Amino acid sequence: MERVFPNRTEAGRELAEKLVSYAGRDDVIVLGLPRGGVPVAFEVAQRLGAPLDVFIVRKLGVPGFEELAAGAIASGGVRVLNEDVMRAIPHADEAIEAVTARETAELERREHEYRDGRPAPELCDRVVILIDDGLATGATMRAAVKALRQSGTAKIVVAVPVGPPDTCREIEQEADETICLSTPAFFQAVGQYYEDFSQTSDDDVRELLNQATKHDLSQS
Repeated sequence: MERVFPNRTEAGRELAEKLVSYAGRDDVIVLGLPRGGVPVAFEVAQRLGAPLDVFIVRKLGVPGFEELAAGAIASGGVRVLNEDVMRAIPHADEAIEAVTARETAELERREHEYRDGRPAPELCDRVVILIDDGLATGATMRAAVKALRQSGTAKIVVAVPVGPPDTCREIEQEADETICLSTPAFFQAVGQYYEDFSQTSDDDVRELLNQATKHDLSQS
């Protein structure tokens, strides 16, 4: 029987129960991949008593073939390049610099919008629990894990409610710990495993981050 979650909030509460060993630790931070990962991550952060933030990843599409990823950039000024794709692009360096500049501007816009001027969190030597509402190809999550490796994190835990078995196995090779609550064999899209998969807006993300920040301040 395939699992179907009522919504992202309920999925986050279930996921949190698999992460209770991290509750109450001052070296843990929960990062949600915007937008849909943030409501899931919010519930986990509340249950663990951990701070919540976003980790933004932007794909670097090949000019003219945007769906082909030459790499990705992520929060903290990190860039990961796919060398095989880069070798196949004429004038690759110039092309990717232009794409990087454009996507960096968009990443910075989102960081500013979501954080309301709050600085990005310090991730060095911390246990990072990285959350999305589900995995499909896993490309964004893999880019996020690679970027976090360059940030000097102590441990990377990837936690998602649902993902295809092969993608979850691939992520297990990259992260230090991986939790996929449900791994349906005939996976098509993340949305089919939610009764309510309505889009999460920028305003929703901002509101959840603000709530989490107020909660952290009241606890400190």
